Amino acid sequence: MSEATLPTAVATPPVEAKEETPFRRFARSFFEDRLAAFGLGLFVVIVLLALAAPLIAPQNPYDLASVDVMDSRLPPGDVAGEGFTMWLGSDGVGRDLLSGILYGLRISLMVGAFSGILAASVGMAIGLIAAYAGGRTENIIMRIVDLQLSLPSVLVALILVAALGKGVDKIIIALVMVQWAYYARTVRGSALVERRKEYVEAAQSLGLSHARTVFRHILPNCLAPVIVIVTVQTAHAISLEATLSFLGVGLPQTEPSLGVLIANGFQYMLSGKYWISVFPGIALLLTIVSINLVGDRLRDVLNPRLEK
Repeated sequence: MSEATLPTAVATPPVEAKEETPFRRFARSFFEDRLAAFGLGLFVVIVLLALAAPLIAPQNPYDLASVDVMDSRLPPGDVAGEGFTMWLGSDGVGRDLLSGILYGLRISLMVGAFSGILAASVGMAIGLIAAYAGGRTENIIMRIVDLQLSLPSVLVALILVAALGKGVDKIIIALVMVQWAYYARTVRGSALVERRKEYVEAAQSLGLSHARTVFRHILPNCLAPVIVIVTVQTAHAISLEATLSFLGVGLPQTEPSLGVLIANGFQYMLSGKYWISVFPGIALLLTIVSINLVGDRLRDVLNPRLEK
């Protein structure tokens, strides 16, 4: 065969790899940890159950007309007087425990979300002011932060709730006053680093206002550690609410949060009525663990130096 009849290879253009978007890169890195993926899935299920509580709960625990004292302390799987099965039993006043847990999750998640958002907003603003102003203003703010962090959070929350009174709004206010210092110290440290960079000096030389320089240029670069703290402090707020309600200074008995349900069953533990406290305790534990798993993975993903 002559050289003229030999087939010639057709050059194929190289296939350009599609550039991965930041969101896809973040999602891929997050779901590489199966434990974090399990925690996120568990948290999503808990949120969906809490949102669907009015639809799937056998009983409305807030409706006192539907609660019968004759159904109190029924074991799991027993049938109530109204004809529905109490799969997790009932508490000391006759409320269906499954319904109480579903509605209690709504309160716990609401308290954690609102207190986390408000505490983050207050703490970030104070931390940015301290870092940007410097001098005496920074010293005064940081001394207040140090004093706040030196006190036990449970003790401070107890004093605040005792002064403010019972109620969801009172607990949220108390938790915000307890948790804002964590955000202030973190944001202040990150803002001090960003303040010395060239883009801040360029913004100042262009005559931008202090508020625009702080909230438009410095704040976005300080959000990564704040996101991690929000998850940790949300779980902490949920546990604090349950602790306050368990001690009797949180929510009233007419609002069956997880802490109230656990407290209702504490006096029956020695008599064998374990389910009144155990099942709400398991729900509280799963909620806190799922949030902490997500927060730990977010910390690793947002700070690659921490990844193994």
